[in-house]
Amino acid sequence: MTITPSRSVPTQAPAHRISIRLDLASGARIGPGKVAVLEEIARSGSISAAGRVLKMSYRRAWELVEDLNRHLGTPVVATAAGGARGGGARLTVAGAALVAEYRAIEAVSADAATPHLAALTTAFGASE
Repeated sequence: MTITPSRSVPTQAPAHRISIRLDLASGARIGPGKVAVLEEIARSGSISAAGRVLKMSYRRAWELVEDLNRHLGTPVVATAAGGARGGGARLTVAGAALVAEYRAIEAVSADAATPHLAALTTAFGASE
């Protein structure tokens, strides 16, 4: 049996980190929350399940997806209505690309910030 640590309980001392939000020319604002919703939809195949995992209502998760759809001009999530086989949701090609590009920007930014975060850690300690 594998035990996965809770996301809500830190397993180590907090460290300095960066958080990225992208403000696109289309008006789309993409940050960790919307990307987390998309990633959970990809994992679970459901907007409601993604909301439960992230401790947000189905309505809030749907609003975040709809905001992206509206501002990007293309769906990031495809949904199927319920029924005998059940409904579901999956990322579209655009949704998967959005997550991949966001994570790439996040990784490059984290790499670039590493020496600066180290300097802050030296100056101000790991807990701030």
